[in-house]
Amino acid sequence: MVERFTTTAEDKGQRLDIFLSARVGGTSRTTLRRIIDLGGVHLDGRRVRKTGLVLEPGQHIELHRDRGPLDPYRIADAEVLFEDAYLIAINKAAGIETQPTPARYKGTLYEALQVRLKRDKRFGRRLEIGMAQRLDRDTSGVIVFSIHPRAHKGLTEQIGSRSARKHYLALVQGCPEPAIGSCRSQLIRDRRSGLMRSTASGGREALTHYRVLRTNQRLSLLQVELVTGRTHQIRAQLAEAGYPLLGDVRYGGPGELDGHRFARQCLHSRRLELTHPVSRAPLLIEAPLPADMDIGID
Repeated sequence: MVERFTTTAEDKGQRLDIFLSARVGGTSRTTLRRIIDLGGVHLDGRRVRKTGLVLEPGQHIELHRDRGPLDPYRIADAEVLFEDAYLIAINKAAGIETQPTPARYKGTLYEALQVRLKRDKRFGRRLEIGMAQRLDRDTSGVIVFSIHPRAHKGLTEQIGSRSARKHYLALVQGCPEPAIGSCRSQLIRDRRSGLMRSTASGGREALTHYRVLRTNQRLSLLQVELVTGRTHQIRAQLAEAGYPLLGDVRYGGPGELDGHRFARQCLHSRRLELTHPVSRAPLLIEAPLPADMDIGID
């Protein structure tokens, strides 16, 4: 959500946090200061993170808030799946933004990675992080970053050229027929809903392979290979096939089924296969099935 304000002559010289606390009902000044620190306040189109910033008349202020916690996310050692001088792979938890959004800079995976690497004595040089992948906020699992200039191009080329193999686990409603198959379509963003949908022409090719691993007919665990990497590709194509992800209410998935509640879309980046961009050695990086998707399908 976003709230917008414009300062007047009477606001000249006032602190940003005091200005907001007088105008945002039901939110304490302490909470507003934490939102500012996270990066959720923009002044004249630019993010500002100083609570004591002195205002001038005619300035436009936007206050952005999301569903995330006010305590910034930090990477735990157990979440690091692979790390050397060139790459780092993280088992991203659901609910964490991969990259900065209008509502937050601090506490995103990108910012948390900066914090972690800046503490590392190896990085006497200028820190560089290459982001070749994206995972949706509520998608968990393997995501890899390049952390050295020698690795940036090679990693980006592998992700972009489809030579890196990306495997996911998905909990879906129903049981796909056939049990092994593919979804191929052209995807385009619907201007009204903002959702991705298939179109007869004018979209971008999207190809997804799947295999049913376990099912009780009402719900199934699928292994999914993402051949192309379009926005919301797995979510949109499985929903259109009649097997939406559990918890993916935006694409028609149920929030509750068989006594289980799902707080997010049940999609997990399980495995990434690639060639190390510097050493050329094969890499296989895996993240275990998260607890909220391990519901014991018979």
